[in-house]
Amino acid sequence: MTIKKICILGGGTAGWMTAAGLSNKYKNLDIEIELVESDQIGTVGVGEATLPHIRFFNNALGIDEREFMRETCATFKLGIEFCDWGRLGDSYIHPFGDYGEPINGVDFHHFWLRLLQNGHKNRLDDYSYPILAAEAGKFQHPGQDTSVIGSNFGYAYQFDSSLYAKFLRKYCEKNGVIRTEGKAIDTIIAPETGFVKSVTLENGGDIEADLFIDCSGFRGVLIEQALKTGYDDWSEWLPCNRAVAVPCEASGPGLPYTRATAREAGWQWRIPLQHRTGNGHVYWNEYISDDEAAHQLTSTLEGPILADVKQLYFKTGKRRKLWNKNVVAIGLSGGFLEPLESTSIHLIQEGITALIELFPDARCAVSDADEYNRRMDLNFDRVRDFLLLHYTATQRDDSEMWRYFRNMTLPESLIEKLEAWKARGYLPRYEQGVFLPPSWVAVMTGQNLIPNGFDVRANAMPLDDVLARTDHIKRASQDAVKQSASHDDYIKTFGAATSIMPLTAPTTPQFS
Repeated sequence: MTIKKICILGGGTAGWMTAAGLSNKYKNLDIEIELVESDQIGTVGVGEATLPHIRFFNNALGIDEREFMRETCATFKLGIEFCDWGRLGDSYIHPFGDYGEPINGVDFHHFWLRLLQNGHKNRLDDYSYPILAAEAGKFQHPGQDTSVIGSNFGYAYQFDSSLYAKFLRKYCEKNGVIRTEGKAIDTIIAPETGFVKSVTLENGGDIEADLFIDCSGFRGVLIEQALKTGYDDWSEWLPCNRAVAVPCEASGPGLPYTRATAREAGWQWRIPLQHRTGNGHVYWNEYISDDEAAHQLTSTLEGPILADVKQLYFKTGKRRKLWNKNVVAIGLSGGFLEPLESTSIHLIQEGITALIELFPDARCAVSDADEYNRRMDLNFDRVRDFLLLHYTATQRDDSEMWRYFRNMTLPESLIEKLEAWKARGYLPRYEQGVFLPPSWVAVMTGQNLIPNGFDVRANAMPLDDVLARTDHIKRASQDAVKQSASHDDYIKTFGAATSIMPLTAPTTPQFS
């Protein structure tokens, strides 16, 4: 009953990441992997901006970072800048790293809160190397000793996801993955089990497999059209349902961070790559028309437009089961949460990792599917809550959308977290969930949600000693930034693309 054949339906980032992960783990086993995709069907692309976890995925595949950056026109990413989310005119950076360092086993932000309550007005950001480096347009790789300021941070990438898919395709084909050009037009279900037996292609061919991975995008050809799995609609909490996207020429220095600027009926992204800048406007069509959203986007670009504006439609939420029968949905076929925190590729990665850990035999035991769905449900739920935090931790009431969020009923899971934070700055840690406490601290403090109290253990140290310790961390962070190279110079010496794509080349819209 061992799995002998895996069929991945759909390419793009989700399909080729899945093929890469599986072919790397099972290349020495007698398992055939075939990926079916059609050049007639465009891919949305699910990420130009990423989270630090993508580095571990690439490392597990044995990918050389320099080669990867050259081939995907990548830049480094130290975090995400949020503009106008708390109040108009506000801005802050959500960094990939902690603030300061723990003192006597107590998280640093509690000491900052104590100082704040005693009249000291230093920004929490002043104790974060990745924030200060991002603001200065600088970058360096973290050193081996993570106890040293300037090495205790993470980083991610901003890259051209269509080039990433092509890069992974070459990797997969070296591992024996078979690519078949074709468009699925029918699915054969085995009547005795309800499992997918085969997919029929437009050219008349049939592809049978023991396990099917649905990477067919929003269409959900196998997970939904064939198996009728159902969809949990989260529009009540994340009602933005459309986006327009367009690339433009880059202008000025390449910054090591993504930017998300809040608008009256949504928000706008900016993602700097080596060869262009990616831009998009995610919005709620109840409060702005498609034409108005496109105009708002194109009128604020930093350089000439390089392609037609692309229109995208979506509904936030997830499949009721991401693993159903012998079909596992990965990528947009499994669900979609708007790209505010660059989680699309991360959720793909979580899906691949969980599948490898729970890899079934040909019977696809219900217990394996149940555990997979439990893990992925938690991942989706906690990303949803984190995204919703950005909208609800706000003082804005200047438009209908912001008034909607200020008066909405929150999920109980988010309410519990907010109450613990407001009382004493406490944030629970989870086994499953991408965003660790420092990320929540960044958004809450960045959007002016300051706790009433702090961990009482922060009172054990005399105030003068707290000032001396925090000032040392601040100066060490500033010194580390001074010693770092500019982001552009660092890329030129480390991983500049040898042949930049033509600036006028058309591109598919990419979600961050």
